[in-house]
Amino acid sequence: MSNNNASTGLSHESIETNNFLMIVLILLVLLVGGLVEIVPLFFQKSTTEPIKGVQPYTALQLAGRDIYTREGCYNCHSQMIRPFRAETLRYGHYSVAGESVYDHPFQWGSKRTGPDLARVGGKYSDNWHVIHLTNPRDVVPESNMPAYPWLAKTMVDASVMPAHMSALRKVGVPYTDEQIAKSPEDVKGKTELDAVIAYLQALGLALK
Repeated sequence: MSNNNASTGLSHESIETNNFLMIVLILLVLLVGGLVEIVPLFFQKSTTEPIKGVQPYTALQLAGRDIYTREGCYNCHSQMIRPFRAETLRYGHYSVAGESVYDHPFQWGSKRTGPDLARVGGKYSDNWHVIHLTNPRDVVPESNMPAYPWLAKTMVDASVMPAHMSALRKVGVPYTDEQIAKSPEDVKGKTELDAVIAYLQALGLALK
């Protein structure tokens, strides 16, 4: 018994005093734990298939999503309603994975300097969004959100849409050849403000 204890103690000591070995073992444990948590999700329909009513973004909505990401809106707004009473009373139905299968990357998060936007689609009129994005304090006096007046003056870059949609099709978004071919025409003459509003108005409609 004493020999076994001595052997076990020596083994522990050798690990604890060897920084490289300790790091390797920690990384191994994290890797195994991560695989156990993540890999099963790839085989669950609830996380890999869209829920009823969820469609890929239109060309204009997709352009708006790109602008939303470019301007860093995700730094202050989450798009994930947690399954807690306080959350669902304020924002609506809690978020489910099937809503975000066409989002690359998804916009879930926890940062809430501003309110969650997971169910903002249809909550306000297009005109409200125009005013809000141009000068937020005109509709929400206490807002600390910056204004984005240049969005109304900048046109959507139609030339990048086919390549973007083709890339998304490679990762599973079911865009057709026709949709990709028509995408430049679909955003032609549209401002970045139009695109962002189109994107916002599409959020959360399936579980409204």
